[in-house]
Amino acid sequence: MLVWSKKGRVIASLIAVALFSILFLLPLSMILLSSFNKQWNGILPTGFTFSHFVNAFSGSAWNAIVSSLVIGFSASLFALVCGLWAALALRGHNLKLQKYLSIVFYLPSAIPSVSIGLGILVAFSQGYLQMNGTFWIIFSAHFVLISAFTFSNVSTGLTRISPDIENVAFSLGASPWYRLCHVTLPLLMPWMISALALSLSLSLGELGATIMLYPPGWTTLPVSIFSLTDRGNIADGSALTIVLVAITLLLMIKLERIAKRLGQK
Repeated sequence: MLVWSKKGRVIASLIAVALFSILFLLPLSMILLSSFNKQWNGILPTGFTFSHFVNAFSGSAWNAIVSSLVIGFSASLFALVCGLWAALALRGHNLKLQKYLSIVFYLPSAIPSVSIGLGILVAFSQGYLQMNGTFWIIFSAHFVLISAFTFSNVSTGLTRISPDIENVAFSLGASPWYRLCHVTLPLLMPWMISALALSLSLSLGELGATIMLYPPGWTTLPVSIFSLTDRGNIADGSALTIVLVAITLLLMIKLERIAKRLGQK
């Protein structure tokens, strides 16, 4: 709803700032305070220490950071390849068929992650495709959960590319492979980078399916945070949360800058 009066805009802005502060900044500030606290017996901490961040970059916590990055990048890159392949393949069909086939790719985003985790656990815990206890089972869960968002971003990018550009390349004698590598993909690159950024952020923060599937040695940051807070170690869990937020924001900002720079070329 549009607010036309100056007073109404001021009130709407104040309400928006208040809600943002209460729902986002205040919880994040409390987590930040908790990550530095040495002793917290009152409303605010009575002492501060960096030991929780030292713990976050050593031992099992450091292994969780590495595991999250390895799983996040590998699943996101594979989802990007598959999403790109699917979007390019669907473009060759009529609009009605595209609509129905797209639902298949969007379906995982409509299913709770716990259900995805349970399905993968049941499907790959026995038989010839047994992956339980290995890296591949958690990789599969993350891929399924983020693939819909990757496909959506790439498909949106394809709709923004004018068919006339590829038709000109075709009229000049360019082969399909040449058109793909030298025309379509360079124009699509900003959306591909944005899709990678979104998929990576979703993978780094995924907990529901991961906590059901993670094998020994592949504990991710969200699982480590949950385990620490569940045992009452709020301070170390808060420090790991700040590390997770910082890593996610830095990667998102860097990738979005790359996408923006490619889009301006």
